[in-house]
Amino acid sequence: MKTSLTAIAPALVLALALAGAAQAQDGAFTAPADRAVPGSAVEMKSSFAPVVRAAAPAVVNIAARGVQQVQDPFWAMFGQGPRTQQVGSIGSGVIVRPNGVVVTNNHVIEGMSEIKVTLNDRREFAAHVVLADERSDVAVLQLDGVSDALPTLTIDDREQQEVGDLVLAIGNPFGVGQTVTNGIISALNRTETNISDSGSFIQTDAAINPGNSGGALVDMDGDLIGINSAIFSRSGTSSGVGFAIPASQVRRVVDNAVGGATAVVRAWLGVKGDTVTADIARSLGFDRPQGIVVTDVWPDGPAAHAGIRPGDVITAVDGTAINDQGGLNFRVGLHNPGQDVSVSMLRDGRPETLTADIQRLPGDADLKRAVVVQAGSLAGAQVVALNPALADSLGGDPFASGVIVSGVGGRTYAQANGFRQGDIITAVNGRPVSSAAQLASVQRGSEVTINRGGQRLTGVVR
Repeated sequence: MKTSLTAIAPALVLALALAGAAQAQDGAFTAPADRAVPGSAVEMKSSFAPVVRAAAPAVVNIAARGVQQVQDPFWAMFGQGPRTQQVGSIGSGVIVRPNGVVVTNNHVIEGMSEIKVTLNDRREFAAHVVLADERSDVAVLQLDGVSDALPTLTIDDREQQEVGDLVLAIGNPFGVGQTVTNGIISALNRTETNISDSGSFIQTDAAINPGNSGGALVDMDGDLIGINSAIFSRSGTSSGVGFAIPASQVRRVVDNAVGGATAVVRAWLGVKGDTVTADIARSLGFDRPQGIVVTDVWPDGPAAHAGIRPGDVITAVDGTAINDQGGLNFRVGLHNPGQDVSVSMLRDGRPETLTADIQRLPGDADLKRAVVVQAGSLAGAQVVALNPALADSLGGDPFASGVIVSGVGGRTYAQANGFRQGDIITAVNGRPVSSAAQLASVQRGSEVTINRGGQRLTGVVR
């Protein structure tokens, strides 16, 4: 089974391998409003037409084109470099401002140079990217040449949804035109989905198919409660397990884009922890598994200043249950640096609540600081020392240490030794590496340890 991103890309299969079972935090987002089941056959037969009539005009089709470099392994043996080819992507989007601000998935437009948006009434507009946030998979576009007010959907980020609520998924699957499917919310606060390490998703059984990426998940009030993003599927088509990015995350990216920001700056608590499993819960004397056990606290970070210590069990942030690192990252990341969050936790079995002044991750995320190793067995590798901001921007662990390879020159010692872009060099001859200077002249026969895609590899360079 795999997690599929649901934009259509003819030259690419946009899919992610399932790394583990999806987890859900307990309960709803917040205390829900009262709900009522249909009380009669008449109510059961009532139509979704009023909701669709209000919401559908704001859902658009997005067609994007770009150029991609592709390396043919056969021609590479003869020294031929990569060649270029045209690629395309078809997805969906939602108008959230009457002047033509559109929200969609980042993977729909990533790497594309031409974007065309077609409205429900068949009008077409060129568009440009205002802000693309790879971590949340949300991108904000601006339609060009908008002269009158366009239909919009209201972003409902109150998080009042409950499991079992009716929802509609509106999008443009398979490029055949706008479609509407209905279903229910299957779960809230889904994390560990292998979609994002800082995401917390709405799960629905409303049919979501290729091309639905960036489309609207709406409630029975016709409000936008999520952006459809991915599915679990064996075939690449809907199997009743779809995921949408919550409106709270969507609003954060949109507000940053409209406010003139070029990137989403995420707040950081400065803790790392492990999920409390059933075994850990028993060892701690808990009546059930809950929260995450703090294993590391960043020195002089927000958590350290708030008094959080290793061994504490964080159970909630601002009253919302936390059961894994992804859930913690998501809840903290919804705030701006400099804001306070309430952290509920258990210390030695006793409940405590602390207030933390969360901040941006320390360090510089700019890969342009990379230097090229000039001598030794790593000559030709572009390397830069990791820091929390850089590691986080690359989707890694902010607590990770080492030196990351940001590029490898062709026909160099580094390439001959098999180093790849993204490798994190953690040790040479058993000694930890923390700066590019330590790699200035690594000699033949040295033992180098790297982290590649989460796997620890050790080898001898020549």
